[in-house]
Amino acid sequence: MLCATILPNSEARKPRLILSIAGSLLFLFLLAFLNLGRWLDNEDPPQKAAAIAVLSGRMPSRAIEAARLYNQGYAPQIWLSYSVEPGATLEKFSVPYAGEEFYDRLLLLHQGVPDSAIHILTPPIVNTADEIRTFGQALHKENLHRIILVTSKVHTRRAGVLWKRLSARDGEAIIRGASDDDLAHWWRNTGDALDVVREILGLLNAWAGLPLQPAKS
Repeated sequence: MLCATILPNSEARKPRLILSIAGSLLFLFLLAFLNLGRWLDNEDPPQKAAAIAVLSGRMPSRAIEAARLYNQGYAPQIWLSYSVEPGATLEKFSVPYAGEEFYDRLLLLHQGVPDSAIHILTPPIVNTADEIRTFGQALHKENLHRIILVTSKVHTRRAGVLWKRLSARDGEAIIRGASDDDLAHWWRNTGDALDVVREILGLLNAWAGLPLQPAKS
């Protein structure tokens, strides 16, 4: 009789235990999901460096952040990368395109950075990995030891991973994000959501050794 009364109670507790575990896992998943944006924001504390390198994209926020760091005395020069696209493709249709580095330079000048402190580096780049290699090679060639990489906050973690994988031997990179980014509620609009998804996929590619290469135009 004792066994008969205990067994049903034990069996009745199993569904509640399963629901409790499932609920806890769902809560942890939602918590991690909602905090993906904050996790991707992985800035370093600001430090003085030999140069500030601006990763392409997100005009005007990255150039403005680079100018702010320059004006605060964190580095004596600013480096910009150079891309042949979409200029090369537009040229086939006789459509002029000055290039992002042209507009970034104008933004920097507007923010008080002297033209003598702005340098556009070659070779031309296609993606962030190319930029990281270019900035690392310039750091090594100039026999400098530290650079500040300016990007968007959502991109800071991946930029740091790429630097460690591709250019750590060239020197140290301080990763800084544009100060107007807000990743606390990234799921509320499609632009921020796409940024987060893109960064997660980019991180997976970087951790895997960059097996996926940029599409050829």
